[in-house]
Amino acid sequence: MSYRTAHPLRSVTLDDVRGAQKMLSGVARTTALESSRHLSRTVGAPVHLKCENLQRTGSFKLRGAYVRIAGLLPEERAAGVVAASAGNHAQGVALASSLLGVHSTVFMPQGAPLPKVSATREYGAEVRLYGQVVDEALAAAEEYAARTGAVFIHPFDHPDIIAGQGTVGLEILEQCPEVGTIVVGMGGGGLAAGIAVAVKSVRPDVRIIGVQAEGAAAYPPSLAAGYPVTVGSPATMADGIRVGTPGPVPFGIVDELVDEVRTVSEDQLSAALLLCLERAKLVVEPAGASPVAALLADPGGFSGPVVSVLSGGNVDPVLLQRVLRHGMAAQGRYLAVRLRLTDRPGALATLLGVLSAADANVLDVSHIRTDPRLGLSEAEVELHLETQGPAHRTEVTVALRESGYVIID
Repeated sequence: MSYRTAHPLRSVTLDDVRGAQKMLSGVARTTALESSRHLSRTVGAPVHLKCENLQRTGSFKLRGAYVRIAGLLPEERAAGVVAASAGNHAQGVALASSLLGVHSTVFMPQGAPLPKVSATREYGAEVRLYGQVVDEALAAAEEYAARTGAVFIHPFDHPDIIAGQGTVGLEILEQCPEVGTIVVGMGGGGLAAGIAVAVKSVRPDVRIIGVQAEGAAAYPPSLAAGYPVTVGSPATMADGIRVGTPGPVPFGIVDELVDEVRTVSEDQLSAALLLCLERAKLVVEPAGASPVAALLADPGGFSGPVVSVLSGGNVDPVLLQRVLRHGMAAQGRYLAVRLRLTDRPGALATLLGVLSAADANVLDVSHIRTDPRLGLSEAEVELHLETQGPAHRTEVTVALRESGYVIID
């Protein structure tokens, strides 16, 4: 007996998803399905990117939030809604509420990226900053709901949310009727569950593969146990899928309909984000890039045509800069070195000449002259270099050593 059968929560059906699609007409965009020649060559089968990063508010979250709030009774709408989120769900709830004329209050952690806080306010929500992590903001939102009567809008654990997210699956079937595999990132599981309901009801042969970050992978142990279990202190740059416990409602659906759940590393997430930016010209957040990371990690493990769902593009510019540098390092295209040289006129110019001859692109130079570790005539230089790949990175290091420079570990 499956978890879903043993725990009879209200199920989500294809009719629910089709009803959500009608409700979202004129509200959510039918996002583009873009082919990727680079990924198609890598995987050995056609690969398409479902661009939910180009959805209104920058992610798929508007779909479920709108369906959930639109389904409230008049007295519930009058009481307003409350949510907790560090970004995408917050913006989805804020815009959906504004479109429906419902007052929304959103609790966000005090450390939430400022662009996401500003966007949530601009979409019409009353933003309250509380706690240091989403779990603390979530507790505050639930307390607010109990005290005021506002309806708590959960980010993934509700049938209406799942039905709304499932409209992504209906669009994929319309845009790529011959699809063989759909790869989708997973946090709480609402998007994967919704897509699975929509797609498996029409095409049970299509494989649905969920992807989680290694540091926040609650689904593999939960599926092994047969019920939702909690992963303590989930840690990943992909905040959109950084969830410690699967929701009971999506878990039952995932347990029954999702074929496989894979995990990806932080390096793989960084490399995938960089690939989306460079090859597809798409700005994607780490959570949205997780399906591409899975394709890169195991190119031969997918039956085509493959649709990779880019679930969101709301990435903080500061994080984007760090992740891109991380991605370049993961691909062997970034090198940071520290070395010492004689502090005399022209010494730095000579060093840069060696790097130029080795075709290394200097991104940043830090020149330190005053440090107790340095001799009177010494200086320490830290360089951040762009290289062409692992082999070229080795060539640059060899060129520095052959020129007499000692690289400090």
